Amino acid sequence: MIDGLIPSMKDGDILGHEFMGEIVDIGREVKRVKVGQRVVVPSFIVCGSCWYCQHQLYSCCDNTHPQPELGEPALGYPTAGIYAYSHAFGGYAGSHAEYVRVPFADNDCFVIPDGVSDEQALFLSDAAPTGYMGADFCNIHPGDIVAVWGCGGVGLMAQQSALLMGAEKVIAIDRLPERLAFAQNAFGAIPLDYTQVDVPEALLELTGGRGPDSCIDAVGMEAKGEGLTQIYDRTKQLLHLQTDVGAALRQALYCCRKAGTVAILGVYGVMDKFPVGLMINKSLTIRTAQQHGQRYVPTLLDLVAAGKMNPALMATHRFSLEEAPPGLPDVQA
Repeated sequence: MIDGLIPSMKDGDILGHEFMGEIVDIGREVKRVKVGQRVVVPSFIVCGSCWYCQHQLYSCCDNTHPQPELGEPALGYPTAGIYAYSHAFGGYAGSHAEYVRVPFADNDCFVIPDGVSDEQALFLSDAAPTGYMGADFCNIHPGDIVAVWGCGGVGLMAQQSALLMGAEKVIAIDRLPERLAFAQNAFGAIPLDYTQVDVPEALLELTGGRGPDSCIDAVGMEAKGEGLTQIYDRTKQLLHLQTDVGAALRQALYCCRKAGTVAILGVYGVMDKFPVGLMINKSLTIRTAQQHGQRYVPTLLDLVAAGKMNPALMATHRFSLEEAPPGLPDVQA
């Protein structure tokens, strides 16, 4: 959003699509939540009644995009509205504000138990359910080895979730030493700095020559590649010839074992260069989605309350609303 890679943003749009807070007022149709309750709100806005919501495919909701015709040319169908994710996804005001209006509050507000702190709950709006969904997509069995590209919030949550689901090893791939160290120290992930090692070769060595059972792309269009490929991709981005850089995804598809699963969590736009032949010949299963937060938030609240997950460990900076705009460069990597 900040780098201008998402189209349809306008001056004055309020950013922020991960939030929790206290309910200060409710509409007359709201029955499930009450004034004064602490709640966490998933970043996708859902109606709760359409076919997709009934099948827990919440980010595909039919009824929460006020201008569905904006998404149809690129996507074929409208998808759910999203807080602060451009007018192409509804134009909803975000959470970098003192108040946020939550449409469909009974479906989108989840009451936070007393034993869960504000900071723990905050990450359950997007990063934690997205990462958990990625691990869920992998259908992990005891003994599986899972490789995760990216050690940001989503990647770290995918790593911890994979371990909670029974993975024997989780391999974390990134270029920032402090993030790799966090993944190793907090979750026991095996760190790989892709600027220092040959990732495909290292993954073969760590998996007995077979490759990871599942690979998770938690990077998306902002992936930083290596060498001439990185220069080529970044130049096309700067010239607005493309928004997407598929370095992490290409590598995940290449490294995954035959008949393995690749879960794509990173955000992409309209990237049209995709190795379909590789996927077919390796019998890969591809799973992807924007996060179906309403499906996973109750489970995550239980995990946090039970002490099995603590996403607040990822909080490294704290800003007031006034400090946030100049502080954003400090949290970008």
